[in-house]
Amino acid sequence: MIVSEFITLNGIMENPEWTVPFNTSEQNQHKFEELQSCDALLLGRKTYQEFAAAWPKTGETNTVKSQVRDFEIPDGFADRMNNYPKYVVSRTKKPQDMKWNASLIQGDIKEEILKLKQQPGRNILVLGSCELVNILMQYDLIDEYRIIVFPVVKGSGKRLFKDNMETSLKHISTKSFYVELIYHPLRED
Repeated sequence: MIVSEFITLNGIMENPEWTVPFNTSEQNQHKFEELQSCDALLLGRKTYQEFAAAWPKTGETNTVKSQVRDFEIPDGFADRMNNYPKYVVSRTKKPQDMKWNASLIQGDIKEEILKLKQQPGRNILVLGSCELVNILMQYDLIDEYRIIVFPVVKGSGKRLFKDNMETSLKHISTKSFYVELIYHPLRED
């Protein structure tokens, strides 16, 4: 289970329109390669709704539309997003609400996610989905954090790590196109 997030210098991850002015083709290629290395997306309800509204339109042009500015993505990126299996955690959605190649996860989240993780294949990728990520952290279900830090400070918003949360991480690598930090949970074996 890989959690991949864009955050500000002060840890805000909510509504990442603030990333758009910093978008580069190198970053887009990196995110495409990340997407290709995984077999499915795991999303919270809000992120699913936002993605399902935007990505099918993006696939028609390979252009991401933004209030700040539009930008091009690599060929195949939108197709991968649109055709990827998606699992959505929601207490309010119903199975018949699921479109865009998505399945609903309800009930005991920890048990259902553990079942997903035990299926054969490569990694499951979590994008955005702040509330879901905090649940995954609580149950120790995250295997890797990929954090791209942008040179922006936001006054308020949802944070990747809540104020009262404590955890230890092991630094794995750093990439520079802004800064992507990769960590694994430090677990006692």
